[in-house]
Amino acid sequence: MGKITEKIKQGKVLISDGAWGTFLQNKGLAIGECPELWNITHPGEVLDIARSYIDSGADMIETNSFGGTRFKLEKFNLADQVFTLNKAAAQISREAAGTKLVLGSVGPTGKILMMGDVTEDELYEAFKEQACGLEAGGVDAVVVETMSDIDEARIAIKAAKENTQLEVICTMTFEKTVTGEYRSMMGVSPAEMVQPLLDAGADIIGANCGNGIAGMVNIVKEIRKINPLIPVLIHANAGMPVYNDGETVFPEKPEEMAAFIPEIIAAGANIIGGCCGTTPEHICKIKEAVNKQT
Repeated sequence: MGKITEKIKQGKVLISDGAWGTFLQNKGLAIGECPELWNITHPGEVLDIARSYIDSGADMIETNSFGGTRFKLEKFNLADQVFTLNKAAAQISREAAGTKLVLGSVGPTGKILMMGDVTEDELYEAFKEQACGLEAGGVDAVVVETMSDIDEARIAIKAAKENTQLEVICTMTFEKTVTGEYRSMMGVSPAEMVQPLLDAGADIIGANCGNGIAGMVNIVKEIRKINPLIPVLIHANAGMPVYNDGETVFPEKPEEMAAFIPEIIAAGANIIGGCCGTTPEHICKIKEAVNKQT
């Protein structure tokens, strides 16, 4: 059993980290600049972000590697740097984490299988390359996240599972439809994702982005109806986005987000962190709320 699932089996609710993208932009990452290149050009800034989440009480932090497949990096003429940039991302978070856990972030490629943009084999090789770089840098697990296509998610899980010794987490992104159901952009419901992800080899599943923590409560309940035992990770946004003077703002304050912790633990979440708009302050308040519950 891996380190993360082992801790969950002991009955612990674990705390993950918060947003990275906005944090990088606050530190000077320009629009259109490659975030993963900062692992080489601005390692101190990336380390500072990772450390800030450890200091706020996170049990695990991610890596600055969300767009680290060759399909994303080729847009910056960096397709030959996949292993190097992912390894560097992992090493930075590993240094910050110390004895805490590190999750290697793997995002979608932007290619659509059903449109014929890419083959399954090409996706598999791209995810394999990224996962191997993350493992070489010292991550404890791979987190395949923000997925909307079940097939892409399944291929990413298999590539990591079959080519590394790491635990594999997979989270999909759901939005509430006008009829009140939760669906991914490709039409997948939380209930429908469970078995395919497990069959592909996922050790932990869940949801990230797309919802504030209130919406995530219902998503966890839907997962739990299908499988009461699989560990569930939730990375919620700081509320739903509001467009203000041309800027996207996530309005939920740390205390507001933390107020839902009893409900989401009761629903069955095992790992709780943040996505868009969440900060070290959000993670600190989530940690306090979890400690009161457990």
